[in-house]
Order: sequence, then C-alpha cells, then structure tokens
Amino acid sequence: MTDVCFATISSMPAERTHSVNMDEKDVCAFSNKEKDRDGERRPPAARDKAKDEAKMSGKKDGGKEEKRKRLEEEKKKKEEKDRKKKEEEKQKAEEEQKKKEEEEKRQQEEEERKLQEEEAKRQREEEAALLKEKEEGHQLHQEAWERHQCRKELRSKNQNAHEGRPEEAFFSRLDSSLKKNTAFVKKLRTLTEQQRDSLSNDFASLNLSKYIGEAVSSVVEAKLKISDVGCAVHLCSLFHQRYAEFAPLLLQAWKKHFEARKEDKAPNVSKLRTDLRFIAELTIVGLFTDKEGLSLIYEQLKNIIGADRETHTHVSVVISFCKHCGDDVAGLVPRKVKLAADKFGLAFPPSEIISTEKQQPFQHLLREYFTSLTKHLKKDHRELQNTERQNRRILHSKGELSEDRHKQYEEFATSYQKLLANTQSLADLLDENMPELPQDKTVQEEHGPGIDIFTPGKPGEYDLEGGIWEDEDARNFYENLVDLKAFVPAILFKDNERSGAGKDKDDSKDGRDGKDVSSAAEELELELEALDITDEPLELEGPDEAENEELAKKLLDEQEQEDEEANTGSHLKLIVDAFIQQLPNCVNRDLIDKAAMDFCMNMNTKSNRRKLVRALFTVPRQRLDLLPFYARLVATLHPCMSDVAEDLCSMLKGDFRFHIRKKDQINIETKNKTVRFIGELAKFKMFSKTDTLQCLKMLLSDFTHHHIEMACTLLETCGRFLFRSTDSHLRTSVLLEQMMRKKQAQHLDSRYVTMVENAYYYCNPPPVEKTVKKKRPPLQEYIRKLLYKDLSKVTTEKVLRQMRKLPWQDPEVKGYLICCMVNIWNVKYNSIHCVANLLAGLVAYQEDVGIHVVDGVLEDIRLGMEVNQPKFNQRRISSGKFLGELYNYRMVESAVIFRTLFSFISFGVNQDGSPSSLDPPEHLFRIRLVCTLLDTCGQYFDRGSSKRKLDCFLIYFQRYIWWKKSVDAWTKEHPFPIDIDYMISDTLELLRPKMRFSCSLDEATKQVADLEREVLVKLGLAMEKDGRSSAMSEAEGLDEEDDDGDDDEEGGAETEEQSGNESEMNEQEEDDGSENEEEEREEDEEENTDYLTDSNKENETDEENNEVTIRGGGLKHVACAEDEDFIQALDKMMLENLQQRSGETVKVHQLDVAIPLQLKSQLKKGGAGGSQPCIHEGDAHIDDTMQFVMLTRKGNKQQYKILNVPLSSHLAANHFNQQQAEQEERMRMKKLTLDINERQEQEDYQEMMQSLAQRPAPANTNRERRPRYQHPKGAPNADLIFKTGGR
Repeated sequence: MTDVCFATISSMPAERTHSVNMDEKDVCAFSNKEKDRDGERRPPAARDKAKDEAKMSGKKDGGKEEKRKRLEEEKKKKEEKDRKKKEEEKQKAEEEQKKKEEEEKRQQEEEERKLQEEEAKRQREEEAALLKEKEEGHQLHQEAWERHQCRKELRSKNQNAHEGRPEEAFFSRLDSSLKKNTAFVKKLRTLTEQQRDSLSNDFASLNLSKYIGEAVSSVVEAKLKISDVGCAVHLCSLFHQRYAEFAPLLLQAWKKHFEARKEDKAPNVSKLRTDLRFIAELTIVGLFTDKEGLSLIYEQLKNIIGADRETHTHVSVVISFCKHCGDDVAGLVPRKVKLAADKFGLAFPPSEIISTEKQQPFQHLLREYFTSLTKHLKKDHRELQNTERQNRRILHSKGELSEDRHKQYEEFATSYQKLLANTQSLADLLDENMPELPQDKTVQEEHGPGIDIFTPGKPGEYDLEGGIWEDEDARNFYENLVDLKAFVPAILFKDNERSGAGKDKDDSKDGRDGKDVSSAAEELELELEALDITDEPLELEGPDEAENEELAKKLLDEQEQEDEEANTGSHLKLIVDAFIQQLPNCVNRDLIDKAAMDFCMNMNTKSNRRKLVRALFTVPRQRLDLLPFYARLVATLHPCMSDVAEDLCSMLKGDFRFHIRKKDQINIETKNKTVRFIGELAKFKMFSKTDTLQCLKMLLSDFTHHHIEMACTLLETCGRFLFRSTDSHLRTSVLLEQMMRKKQAQHLDSRYVTMVENAYYYCNPPPVEKTVKKKRPPLQEYIRKLLYKDLSKVTTEKVLRQMRKLPWQDPEVKGYLICCMVNIWNVKYNSIHCVANLLAGLVAYQEDVGIHVVDGVLEDIRLGMEVNQPKFNQRRISSGKFLGELYNYRMVESAVIFRTLFSFISFGVNQDGSPSSLDPPEHLFRIRLVCTLLDTCGQYFDRGSSKRKLDCFLIYFQRYIWWKKSVDAWTKEHPFPIDIDYMISDTLELLRPKMRFSCSLDEATKQVADLEREVLVKLGLAMEKDGRSSAMSEAEGLDEEDDDGDDDEEGGAETEEQSGNESEMNEQEEDDGSENEEEEREEDEEENTDYLTDSNKENETDEENNEVTIRGGGLKHVACAEDEDFIQALDKMMLENLQQRSGETVKVHQLDVAIPLQLKSQLKKGGAGGSQPCIHEGDAHIDDTMQFVMLTRKGNKQQYKILNVPLSSHLAANHFNQQQAEQEERMRMKKLTLDINERQEQEDYQEMMQSLAQRPAPANTNRERRPRYQHPKGAPNADLIFKTGGR
C-alpha cells in the first residue's frame, strides 16, 4: 500500500512538469506570432521590454484589483451579516416586548375580570342580605300590627263586657251537668294552643256558674308553655265576658300564688316566665284594670330582679317579658325594630294601650337590671381571662391540664358564653349598647406567638410546614372515610343510636354532678404550675379495675351468646367466620372499605361486633402491615357502631397496662404491636389524644429496656400527628423534651440512642432551608415534563409526536433538548431505555440531535473518569446504561462500546501496579460501570467478531479484577466486598455461562500474555526482535482486534472481486482449509451482516471505523408512478438476461492448480541437496524463508517459478500456522484412534476375566504353553492411515 502511494505521489511532479512545458510551448508560439506581426514597427529589445513591463504591471494591477474586490465583498458580507443580525435582534426584541405587553395586558384583564367578578359577587351578596333584611323587617311590621290589632280589639271587648253579659234565662239553656263541667275544668289544667277551638266550643255550651272558683284554680295552676299563653288569655276573656265574678277571683288567686312562691328557694324558671307573661297579657287585654294588673306585674318583676342582681339566673324571664310584652307595658322599642323603621320607612304601631307615665317605672327597673347584668358580664370576662392565663402557665410548665381543671374551665366558658348571649339580647330589646370587654394583651407578650388551645383549628395560629400528614395520600387515608350512613339503611344501626342517646343522658347527669369543684384542687394546680413532670412511677391499679370488670362481663355475655348461636346452628355464624378469616387479606383501602360496608350490611349484631373486636385485637404480631387498615375499618364503622371502637380501645388499654405492670423483658413484638395499634387508632381519632399521651407518659416514667422501644414505636407511629395537632402540641413537646433529657442522663446503649433520636426527629424534624426552585420558560418546563415525567414504555410514541412538534428551527430549544437527553441521570433508571428509544425515533427527523447526544454521553463518561468523585457515581451509572441502550437501539457501533469498556479498565491505570489518582487501588466503581454496560448490551455480543472481541475483553477484565483484589487494602478484617463478587459472577454468568474464571492474578496475567502472543503471531510480528510484542499495550491489542473484527464483520459486504483477489493470494490456505471451517466462516459473515445498517460499509476505512457512527434513517421514500415503470423495466431486463445466460455452461473457478510431476521431482531433488523447498503440501524451510511455486502462462505454455518468501510475511506466516494446525489435528485423530483400540482391548479383556471369575477355574497344567490373546479384528495401523511414519 505504501509503495503504491509513493508511486502515485512521485508521478505527480512529472505530470505537472509536463503540463508546464506544454504551456510554455503555447506561450512561445503565441509570442512568435506577435513578433512577426510587430517586427516592422519596433526593435526587438524594446518590444520585449515593453511586453515584460506590461505583463508585470497587469499582474500587479490584477492582483490588487482582485484583492480589493475580495475585501469589498467580505466587507459587504460582514455588513450584511451584521445588518441581518441587528434586524433579527431588533425583531426578536420587538416580539419579546410585544409578548410582554400582551402578557401584561392579559394579566391586567384577568385581574380586572376577577375584580369585577368579586364586585359582582359582593353586590349580589349585599342585595341578598338587604332583601333578606327587608323581608324580616316587613315580617316584623306585619306581626306587630296583627298583635296590636288583636290586643286592642280584645281589650275593648273586655272593658265593655258588663254591657254584653247574658241574662239568667240564657244560662238555663246551657248544659249544667256535673260530668261535662268537671271534665271542662280538668281540661283547663292542661290546655294547649291546639285545644283553643274545642275548648271555646265546650265553653259556649256549658253553664259554669257554679264552677268559677275551680276554673280559676285550674287556670292559675296550669302548666303552660309560652306558646299556650294566647289560648289561656282567650279563654279567660270568654269567662270574663260571661261571668262578672271571674276577674276578681282570678286576681285574688294570682296574688295568693305569688305569695306562696316567695317561700320557694329554687323557683321554677319556666313557670315563672309563663306566669309573668300571662298576667301581663291579661292586663294588656283589659281583664284586669291597669292599676291592679300593673301593680301586680311591677311587684313580681321587682321581686325577680331584686333576688337576681348577683347571679342573674332569671335573665331569661326578663328577656321573655321584654320580648312579648315590653312594647305595651314598658314602651320598649327594640333596636331591630328601630333600624327596620328607619331603613325601610315602615310605621310600627304606637304604644297607646298603657300611658307613658305608667310605663316609666318599668323602664327604670329594666335598665337597672341591665346595668347589673353588664357588671356581671365584665366580672366573668376577667375571671375567664385569669383562668386562661393560669391554664397557659400550667400547660407551659407541665404540658397538660388535669381533667377537673379542664372540665371546670369548659363549664365556666359555657356559662360565660350564655351570659354574653343573654346580655346581647337584652341590650337589643332595651336599645342599649354592649359594654366593652377588653382583651388580655399579656397572653401573647408572656409566651410569644404560641398556640391557642382554647380555639383549636383557628386559622393562622399554628401552621407547621407539611401539615399533620406526611403527604396527600396519608391525609386521604386517615381523613377521607366512607360515609356508611349514606349507603346503609338507618334500620341497620338503630342500636347504636339508642346507646348513643343513653350515653348522652349519662354524660349530662355526670356534668350536673361534677359542677361542684373544690377550690383545693385549683390551689394544688397553682402550686404545681412551676414544677416539671415528675419521674415517679405512676399508679396503675386504680382506674382500670372497673374497666377490667366491665370487659370481663362483656366477654362472658359474648361467650353465652356464642353458645346460644352454636346451639341454634345459625347460618350467620358461618358468614361471620368467613368474613373474619378474609380480614387479613384486606391490604388496601378499597378492600377494607368494602369489608366495612359488608359487615354493616349483613353482620351487624351485638355478638358479631364483639367477635369482630376480638379478631381485630388478636391480629398476629408479625402482621404489622394490617394495623392501619384495621384502624381504618374501626373508624369507618364508628358512626354506625361506636361500641366497636370503644371495646377495642378498652382491650388495648388493658393490654398496655398489663405489659407496663409486668415489666418483663419478653414478647417485645406483641408490645410493639399493641402500641402501634394504639398509634394508628389515635391518628383516626378513635383513641383519644389524652389517653395516647398518657400511655407515652407511663412509658417515660420507667424509661428502660422494652419501654424505650415501645415509646419509640409509639412516637414513630403517631408522634408527628400528636406534635402537629393544635390541642396536643404543647404536651407532646414537653414529653419529647423529657425523653431527650432522659436519654442524656441515663447513658443508654447506642442502639437505644439511635432509636430515641430517630423518633424525636421524626416528630420534630430540624429546620431545613427551603430550596429555591429554578425559574424556567414554559417551553423548557414542558420538555422536562415530557422527558422526566410522562415518558414511559407505553407513552414513547406519544412523547415522540410531541417532540416532533417542537420548534426545531430555534437553536436554543434544540440545544436545551439535547442537554436534557444528555443529563440522563434526571430520568428514572428504569426509563432510560425509553429515552434511547425516543432518540432512535427522533433521529429519523433530526439527524444532528443523535450525534450531539451520543457525543455528550461519551464526553460525560470520560469526564467522570477524569474527575472521579463519589458524588457523581449515580450519574456515571446512568450514563453507562444509557450508552448501552443506545447500542441496543442501533445508535452507536460495537467498536464504541468496546472502546469504552477498555477505557474503563485502562484509562489512568498504571500497568506497573502503582497507585493512580484517577483510579485508586481501593476504588471498585469502574468494575460496577463495566458490569452495568455489559448487563445492558452484552447479550448481543454472542456471534461473529463481536463475540471474539468480548472474549478478548473479558480476559483483560479478569486481570483488572484480580489486580484490584490483590491490593493490600483488603484484609481479613476488611475483605473484598462480596456484593462486587456477586455482581461480577452474575454478569459473567449472563454472558459466558461456561467460561472458567481465573483463580489468581498470575493466571489472569498469563492469559493476557497468551492472547497478545496469539494476536502478534496472526499479525506476523511474533518473530520480530525489536521487543514490541512484550511492550504492546492493551489498547494497541484492542485496535488490532478491532481492525480484524471489523474486517470479519464487513466480510458479508465484500464484492466478488475482492474475494477473488484474496483467494488467489491464499491459494495454499484455501486448499488445505476444511469444509467445516468454510461453512462456519460463511455463517459468521451472514450473521454479522445483520448488524450492518449501511450499504456503504465496504467503502469504510479504518479511520472511519474509529469514529462514532450514528445509525439513522435518511430521506423517506415517497411512492410515485415512475417507480412502477422502473421496476417493470428492471424485471424485464433481468428476465432477458436470465434467458440468455441459461444456455451457457458454468465454469467453476479452479482455486488449486496441481503442480506437474516433473516439478515435484525437481523440488524433491533440490530438497535432498540441502534445501527443502515449500510446495503446496510441503513443510517449513529450515531457515527463515519458505518456497512457493508461481504458475504463469505464456501463450498456451505454462511456466513455473520458485519463490522464496520470508516467514515474516503475512502469506508465509498464515500458511505455516495452517500447516501446524493440520499436523496437530492429524496427531490428535491418531491418538484418539489408538486410544479407541486400546480401550476396546481392555474392555474385551475385562469381560473375559469376569466370565472366568464366575466359574471355578480348573487347574491349568499347561500354563506356560497358553497362546497369547489375539483380537479377532486385529488392531488398525494408525501410521498407515495418517501417513505419519511411526515405529
């Protein structure tokens, strides 16, 4: 090759000289013509001189002109380019400004639209509120006029009753029977508004002259409601209009009734309220005179207010009086009425029934009562704030409040709220202003921005980052429960409603009994407010005895009911047992919700609920994963059957106390199961937070051994929930601080210290700086979303379509997409192959993208080896896997993969074994990189040259591994990592299951040396004396292997001409080669062509093979009519050619030509003379040359010429190796044949000996004369067969 190139280069100057001479000849001919034409006008010397000057000046002017033009053109191009660039920048700036203005305009329009919507919404709300207020005002106005007209008419009738009373003859026509009159009088004791018509009809038909006194007593003693007063006033008016003595008797009866009531220490407030309104209504309608009625009303009202100036327990009586009768008796105008009259111009009826002078005393009395009420309200407000302040101090010092103190505060707050509401109602009725209630400012000053535990859930008071729950899924699991009442008929959980109602009654009774709280408890709490939580053991025996008795009673009842069911053999028992057996399989939210609905629909009985509780309580201690789902089941069933949660919590409390009291050091799994179950129920709010914190406090009181694990388990289960809940935050924080102090003081084991710290920081994680999210343009965010979030195995086509729609003409967008693909570590590891698939599809439309991505990946791999920092390890693993996936999708060649593999084990590695900063001896990450790359694409290197390349690499890889293993850093205390060994064995098992792994560094080094020697022999360099074979590096060996492998790989694409030339050069090789080797080589070539995607492979050189090849599609084929015409013409031409060639005789090209006998004899004679030449069947020459016979043809005569070829040449070396291989094969076959012969003789001899051993051998007297055993078939002559000339 070198000689040819040299000949070509040396011929170039000759050609150039020849062309120059031809030009000179032309110039000379032209100049001769000019001389002949101008000879007459000028002398020869002058003409030549002028010609030379003109020629030189022309050349100079032409060169300057060209240079000037070129400069001007470059200047114009530069100016044009600058102008275009400025125009583009200006256009881009204008577009950006326009986009910015449009965005601002759109945002402004959006804000204006929102403001308009808010304004419209506010106006609609105001209009709705105004309309509602107007309707209420009109209703008040209508009711006031109706009441005023009714009272006025009834008053006029009663005042003129003496004129219209009937005569005696009228009474004689009425019924005077004892039975009916007595029954009517009895009805008056229980009259209601619904009986108005029936009682009026009965009164019209009866003669009650003799029963006036009994009727008066019945009316006075009747237990009326506020709504029944109107009916009673109506009946009294009927009595007064018919019987004159009724009104005086009624007045006397009321006076006696009120006199008797003075002696009552605890009067009935409801009766007092109805009586006061009753006499006020009787006075207003004129049944009593103003003097008698008003004096009676004033006296009773004065007594009520006088006795109630401190406690104000009868404020509801005063409010009722002012509401129903205050407008007529006291002339009160409520503020609501006044505002409605002023706002809507409504005319309310005037207070004209009773004069203003008579109303004044009532007004003064009511306003005095309101003043005392406001003083009482201010006093209670101050006391409430003082109580809150004390409670805060106790909470900050102890972390918890006692139940009595908390209950006392709740009761006091409830009474205060009630007093505040009554004061507001009375102020509205009296048209007075509410007093100012100053807020306590020292609360926030003392403790800073804390938690308002008295208004839990108040927005803005306490909002930890992240909230109570870890994430949105956890919040949905613990808060979004199935509402069984929406799906299940109410009849199925009626027992729960009854039990709930009974419990409410018991609670109210207990509340009334617990109102009297001694001041001693309060003083004790105040003394303890500055103290810390004591570490004394808690008393556990007291409160749980009653619970244990109750639980034992429940279990006995359950056992009895089970016995009854067993006797009856009900089908429901089988259903419940099957349900309980299936509960451990409910391992997700849908299954457990379905189980809850199924139980509520089909199995909701008392015994089944207890059976369910027992099944939940006895969950296996190993199935901790079921506890959240069981707790959700209990929480879902709680609205319909609350006894399930109560019974389960009671059993868990009892079990917890049992383990605490026993203090043994066994059954830790059961203990952890119990506290974890308690924590899960606490997160569903089935187990109260107070009880949960009490359990934690009991564990902290004896913070040793198993109690430490139980406390940490409880905190890891529900600690975050308790710490971030507003009503339990302070107490939880105090207990956490106490736990950390105990950890410091007790010098715990390191395992316990780790558990305690993990539990503490899980509940109260340290503050972390917020990461500022990088602001990116929307298009870049969309690209990242497509690649890093949406891309998966099923969405690759969809993402590819979206990628094709991107503005590829924008270099910024294209560059960002390439950068995102190169940064493959941002993609999920299992989705890396999807990115390679996407890139392979994208290259068909954007070819340069593939080139840039592959280049970036290779650059990143190289950079990782140069930097070699552990923080980039995950990034390097992703890049290595991505490169393997790119090969799988035919984006790179196998040469790139092998070059990368060899760089992993050779870059920065010193061959002498000295340490290197790029690959320290104890660093094993490159082994992981090699295994990752081979696991990704190594399974495709299973045939052809790729298989041989991989076998070669694995030999070098074993040496690298043993070099790492032989480092002094690995000792018995710190052995070589076993996971690396497993990873290597897994990789090799996948690629070469039958490969034998080297056992030592020396063996691996020997294999490498053998491989290099074999390669050098193939290349004809084994006999060189320059020492290159020993100094040859691994990378050089790889290049030679690559070149050889590429030739093999491209063999399928060679032309017939190349094959013919090669066969002529290697005639001797082809003749001696076996048919099997030819078939194997042909199969390898056919298989290797499968990996080729480019039809121009045969034109590639070695330099092209060293480059990264991007496999991508070119232009798409578009079908057209010309294609069909072309195909038809091609088919026709091929058919004609076949028909013409069918009659020709096929001549097989003869590769081996037999050497004439006379030449063989000459060669043999020459060999006998001392020089044994090398013919086609001959052996190697003694010296460094080998003789070949070259056959030539001159005319019809053949000529032979003997050539001495040196052994260092490629032809002689290959032929010599082939002869050696054939000789070894003959010897191996000879040995096998001889071994077969000997084995057959041995087997026959053994069979004969066995047959002789089975029967007793007779005495042989002729032993010496026994003939030698001869095999019937005789032994074959191996030397004769293989022509080896043995002994």
